[in-house]
Order: sequence, then structure tokens, then C-alpha cells
Amino acid sequence: MNKSELIDGIAESAGLTKADAGRALDGFLSTVTGALSKGDSVALVGFGTFAVKERAERKGRNPQSGEEITIKAAKIPSFKAGKSLKDAVQ
Repeated sequence: MNKSELIDGIAESAGLTKADAGRALDGFLSTVTGALSKGDSVALVGFGTFAVKERAERKGRNPQSGEEITIKAAKIPSFKAGKSLKDAVQ
């Protein structure tokens, strides 16, 4: 499913126009992105939790030369599915 198909699904299930559903989806995405960039998490009970995780510095290898390199520590977005979502998928 791509973004336009998701907008179509939101519009149909919520009784909105496609334009309103698109604005709602964009608003949701920007709100979640803003919260994660501040280091906050977003918990949607039953659906899941969006959070930021710290990835430690680690060693790796350059695939072309085989030389060992250091991969910097990073903050990465993560999603942990809630029980209702897990149950719906099984």
C-alpha cells in the first residue's frame, strides 16, 4: 500500500474527502516526526509506539577493501507494534 492508497482508505472509512484525508495524514506524519525529533515517543494504545532508540558506535568492514571502519553512534526511529495490531496480523 502506498500513500495515495492509504489516503483513499482513510477517506472511505472516515467519510472524508480525499483532500481532507490527505491533510489529516500529513498532519499525523508531521506531528509524529516532530515528537520524535524532540526525543519524545508517541504511543497509540492497541496500535503501537513510535520511539527514538540510541544505536551504539560499532565496528564494521568496508565491503570493497575489507578494511575495518568505525560506524558512528546514531539515533534511529523505531516502531513497536501493540497487542491488538499483532493479534490482527496473525
